[in-house]
Amino acid sequence: MYDKLLIELSSPGRTGFSLPSLPDDYKGPDDYLPIGVLRKDEPKLPELAEPEIVRHFVALSVKNHHIDKGFYPLGSCTMKYNPKVNETVANLPGFAGTHPHAPSESVQGTLRLLYELQDMLAAISGMDCITLQPAAGAHGEFTALLLMRAYHKKNKQKRTNIIIPDSAHGTNPASVTLAGCNIVKVPSNNKGLVDVEKLAAVCDSNTAGFMLTNPNTLGLFETEIEKIAAVVHDCGGLLYMDGANLNALLGLVRPGDMGFDIVHFNFHKTFATPHGGGGPGGGAIGAKSFLEPFLPAPIISRKTGKNDKAIYQLESNRPDSIGRIHGFYGNIGVAIRAYTYILKNGPEGLKRIAKTAIINANYLMHNLKDDFALPFDSTCMHEFVLSGDKQLKDGIKTVAIAKRILDFGIHAPTVYFPLIVHEAIMIEPTETESIQSLDNFIAVMKQIAREVNENPEIIKSAPNNTPVGRLDEAIAAKNMDVCW
Repeated sequence: MYDKLLIELSSPGRTGFSLPSLPDDYKGPDDYLPIGVLRKDEPKLPELAEPEIVRHFVALSVKNHHIDKGFYPLGSCTMKYNPKVNETVANLPGFAGTHPHAPSESVQGTLRLLYELQDMLAAISGMDCITLQPAAGAHGEFTALLLMRAYHKKNKQKRTNIIIPDSAHGTNPASVTLAGCNIVKVPSNNKGLVDVEKLAAVCDSNTAGFMLTNPNTLGLFETEIEKIAAVVHDCGGLLYMDGANLNALLGLVRPGDMGFDIVHFNFHKTFATPHGGGGPGGGAIGAKSFLEPFLPAPIISRKTGKNDKAIYQLESNRPDSIGRIHGFYGNIGVAIRAYTYILKNGPEGLKRIAKTAIINANYLMHNLKDDFALPFDSTCMHEFVLSGDKQLKDGIKTVAIAKRILDFGIHAPTVYFPLIVHEAIMIEPTETESIQSLDNFIAVMKQIAREVNENPEIIKSAPNNTPVGRLDEAIAAKNMDVCW
């Protein structure tokens, strides 16, 4: 019965709520509202008892796949398990109950935490200054581009070209366009890395910066990153690192040491804060000291008061700042979760996270490369990209493989991205999966590879045992059936 809509379960006379009695002198809504805004007919609302409503929504909730329910190897999106201790700390009354308009002197604990988080992120990334304001990774990208624009304007230069690799995340070109800049694309070489010679050919006096993910979206480390930094800096541009794949670098190498001038952090990807649902997110950015004057206002500053007591405050008097880019000071609850995660793991724990993520990814890649095509057969970092070209020759598209994976209680990997790999299957296990979980995934993928030849119909009809069966995505998008 819980596959039905609430309106289908409705039974006249049932109620799941209690309201106070109306006053004796109440005559009707027309005593309070203009006649023109009143409904002529009663709203068609479902009538159910409270237990029926609760059971309905609980039944729906367990149909959703999420990281607490099963393996979620979504390449590029780093679906890490979210430790519950992070939730406990973020929900402490002193944090959760803070009003955003509270004066600084009444929220010294929160400001101190945010200030210390900035110091941690600076140490992790090799940057000199941090802002926590951006609300997500793409928002961090956009903020970084505004910093670039402000920096060049201050130097009386109008640079409008932003270079991006052909393997870039889709948010990169979108952010460039939103910032009012021009996109210049540079191709990858036959190793899946930036072609440095072709990068040099497009760098000129109109280059504002280069946006690069390292490791890149193929899961490969840009081994010529120092040459790339030199090329970009020699023409007066800035080097920005999309921090989507920072999980592979924790404690091993720092963006600031590689030559990057700006980097953004995805709190959900790197520091295990909740992921999905449209937010709230965290996309803090770090920058080198010469960009500090342009950071969004306000910044959190620290000074010493009486008896050497530290005093934290929000500082807004910043004439070169790009201005406020988020209400108040960003998504504080998410920042608290990231702070907790970093403290709990410590420097050695963060390094172990990166190493384990790399080992897990290479373990999967090694065990699957004979069953699926591997376009770039070299040691990967935290993720890797297979291709469904072998299976396509037998009439099975990658999207069908993705849907078949759902039948085994596993979320599908990212498919058809990055765009430079045909029939791409992008897999990221993260460090939080056990060897048993990885071996189960390997067994599932090998079974599907066999089914392509032995039982292709079961793949073509998949998913076969999920709450909702196979949909025609085009028709579903164009002809939505929304019941009220």
